[in-house]
Amino acid sequence: MAVFRRKGEWLEVVVPDAWQGQTVEAVLAGPLRVPARLRRAWLREARVVVGTHPARPDEALAAGARLRLHAFAPEDYGVNPEPHPIEVLYEDDHVLVVNKPAGMIVHPDRPGGGGTLANAVAYHYLLNGIAAKPRHIHRLDRDTTGVVLYAKHPWAHAVLDAELRERCVRREYVALVAGRLRKKRGTLRFPIARDRKNRQRRCVSPAGQPAVTHYEVLETFRDATLVRAWLETGRTHQIRVHFAHIGHPLMGDVLYGGPPAPLGRQALHAWRVTFSHPLTRSWETVEAPWPDDLQAAVADARAAGKGEAPPDG
Repeated sequence: MAVFRRKGEWLEVVVPDAWQGQTVEAVLAGPLRVPARLRRAWLREARVVVGTHPARPDEALAAGARLRLHAFAPEDYGVNPEPHPIEVLYEDDHVLVVNKPAGMIVHPDRPGGGGTLANAVAYHYLLNGIAAKPRHIHRLDRDTTGVVLYAKHPWAHAVLDAELRERCVRREYVALVAGRLRKKRGTLRFPIARDRKNRQRRCVSPAGQPAVTHYEVLETFRDATLVRAWLETGRTHQIRVHFAHIGHPLMGDVLYGGPPAPLGRQALHAWRVTFSHPLTRSWETVEAPWPDDLQAAVADARAAGKGEAPPDG
């Protein structure tokens, strides 16, 4: 197993026995998963070093050799750092996971925009001496709370982006939906497109992009159901659109016909993310505590009385 050590702007890798005899190019492309464009730039700019000399792409590596990569080159933040409070759930030199509050979008929708999670993450980086762009791997709607995964340098970003495309990043949500579901678990496969009548909405349409949501019922109440949902795809408003389409819009989701709820937003929380670490490949699972307003909404639904649990299937 490779051993990684950060040394300032450089990442040092002690070459393990398994890489003995492989070329620098093969190691960068294979076990280190550095994308082609980035590794070409690194090699061209002498940002890959073996021992004390710039590496050649065809240079064979010896076990125990020290391979250094200029992975942490300083960057402009790309957004204005702003001191908004955020909760850090997980952080190392390569990955950051934060708990997004309700009422905040993930990234500015115009140059110089503020008040976003990206501005808050940039401020967190500034306070901790990190000169890097806030690179989100996935987004959440403005009023959806919970985990958002960030990469802290271009290499990690490329690896995590690829994992997301290959559906190796698992995103799990909890939602309180209106009514009682008939099945304890199921899969919703409905293509999603932009609603031509309302630019803010999405809708199920044969002309839309494929969208797949899996769900499991956690608890059934008199007039609502608490579900766990996880995404196979990541379309805009996917969970909201899918449950509204089957007649169970999220509580508080007025955009999609959900009944009013005390929390004043859709009852949706990104509870957990599981991903393969971009360097170590170890599987990491990070959870965000349920926000107070969602816990209160669930408590209110529970106080209103239990409903009959749906059958398995």
